[in-house]
Amino acid sequence: MNGIEFKNIDEYIAMFAPEVQSKLNQLRRVIKEAAPGAAERISYQMPAFDYFGILVYFAAFKDHIGFYPTPSGMESFSKEFSIYKTGKGSVQFPLEDPLPYNLISDIVKFRVAENLMKEENRKTKNRKTTK
Repeated sequence: MNGIEFKNIDEYIAMFAPEVQSKLNQLRRVIKEAAPGAAERISYQMPAFDYFGILVYFAAFKDHIGFYPTPSGMESFSKEFSIYKTGKGSVQFPLEDPLPYNLISDIVKFRVAENLMKEENRKTKNRKTTK
């Protein structure tokens, strides 16, 4: 955001109007509930959640909230995203509409499972190479 470097998600959210802050805080809560072990961070100057790798990012814009569940999250939920504007790894939720919290929760849980599987595969591969 115009050269500002955020130290944490609280700083990021504080930059927006109260009605947007409310949506961003609720989105943050939903993500934390779906991934209670995830660490919050700022990455690419956006809020991100990390659990054995990035789970999701989000960002606020003039007319929408961008949600970035990575390309695999987009692919796995493409049917659910069909009513939204999307990109390769992103979906836009219009600010004037309620956020789809149940969908967001499902996506985050999917990404947690995906990252856990990758981590387990990595550990298994490492065990095999050290024997």
